[in-house]
Amino acid sequence: MTTKSPGTSPQRCLATNNEKRVPLTQKKATVPSCPVPSRVPTKRLTSLLPRSTRHAARPAGCTQNHIEQLPPEILMKILWNLDASSLYCIGYVNKLLYKLAKNNAMWRKIYSAKYGESKKLKAKHMDEVVEKLSVMKVQERPGGYWRRLYFRTVAGYNHTKWLKELRTINRFTGLPSHTERVLREQRVAWEITVCDRSVCEGTFEQSHTYYSDSSVTLCWTNGSWPAFHQLSTIQLHGVKRVPLKCPSAIKPGWRSLMAQLDIDTISKSSQVIGGDRLVKLVLLSPGIVIGIWRGQSSIAFVMATFHYHRLLERSLLGSSVCPYTIPENRPLFDDVDPNYGLHGYTLHITLHNTVTEIMSGHFPQLFCRKGQINEGFIQLNAIIRSNQSRQTPLSARVSLPWRSDALEGTVKNCCMMSLTLLDESQIPFWCVSTPVSMVLANEEPFSYDYQGQHFLIKYKDAEGKVQMDVVLLEEQRQFFLINLVVYISTVKVNQHFGRAY
Repeated sequence: MTTKSPGTSPQRCLATNNEKRVPLTQKKATVPSCPVPSRVPTKRLTSLLPRSTRHAARPAGCTQNHIEQLPPEILMKILWNLDASSLYCIGYVNKLLYKLAKNNAMWRKIYSAKYGESKKLKAKHMDEVVEKLSVMKVQERPGGYWRRLYFRTVAGYNHTKWLKELRTINRFTGLPSHTERVLREQRVAWEITVCDRSVCEGTFEQSHTYYSDSSVTLCWTNGSWPAFHQLSTIQLHGVKRVPLKCPSAIKPGWRSLMAQLDIDTISKSSQVIGGDRLVKLVLLSPGIVIGIWRGQSSIAFVMATFHYHRLLERSLLGSSVCPYTIPENRPLFDDVDPNYGLHGYTLHITLHNTVTEIMSGHFPQLFCRKGQINEGFIQLNAIIRSNQSRQTPLSARVSLPWRSDALEGTVKNCCMMSLTLLDESQIPFWCVSTPVSMVLANEEPFSYDYQGQHFLIKYKDAEGKVQMDVVLLEEQRQFFLINLVVYISTVKVNQHFGRAY
């Protein structure tokens, strides 16, 4: 132990049982400048240490804390007695403990003690456990293998199990019937990571979640957001956390990239789709909208909506830098039907917000004649003006409620649209979930049946487009959907069905 001699504070002294306190400056040849605890040789533990930590050289100065001054062998003895939560958290102290805490043998012991093989590996003394686990089979695994396996087992990460639960298909929507239940059981969360131009990054977990019959809407309201004009990148990840007793900031889990926007995409694709007296809504890409305070460039909230089609896979099976790739599910080629790929479509569409469902419609047996193919799109008429039997009223006003960490409001003439188009085999062919806006039509078509203001709801992307005509009946003061047309790109049709339209 190093002490200070009375009266000679600048000098350090060494005290033993058989000699007096002597200034260290007189014992340079025999006493090290920084006292080091005596090493306890532990051959078996040393063999489990990373090579970079077995013979680490001591720095000349005494800048290390008490833990860092301990030999790796002693640290390993300490770590062997920790539980999973403590062993995981201690890895965030420094680089040395991070390397030691990833040891495969320790995590193999923890895993085997809780899940299987526990009877075979149980031993009365820790040394016996070390001997059994220090075999080459444990060390052949890549670093951190048993830690990852333990966390995934604790979290119930078994994608084959929840994939079986998604096999039951809802005949009305054409989507898995238990998507919402599986999402809740798997404790799936979603995080948004924003980075400004000064490379300052912040990650936020969703504050509110709203489920509909074919999509989920997420809201991020809490946090210190950068200014909108300073945004550099935006990333959306699906996250699954492991239920361990450790701070939420470092709680283990894995992330799956779902969407990524860079500065060029943000500046080129952003468009204002609505607003009220407090905020304006800026649509960045299909599914993502940002609320910006009026008269400012600061962000009030972020909203995103995800379609149920392959949502579990996109939220869990991707990596932190690469999204999940949806496999192609092409139908069998039919060379007998000359109109193959132009008929047998089924459309399910829902207009909703974060509070209520505004409209829901199911339209089977949609088709397009070859003569109706125009400008690279096939036309599917779900509702037409001349056929009033399919025209449907809206059960609520088109609006989009919002909330921030302090205020809340409602944007009129905006809502969420979830669209599912099934092919002839009832397989999802085109799925969209995005915020849309309702605007006043420039030219009101003349009609004896409907007297009132006419509005349009439009959406377009690389695979298709949607147009809805809505009329406000003055007497009933109610909105009616009188026209609904879906256009699909012939490129998408030809690629899916193997045709050349």
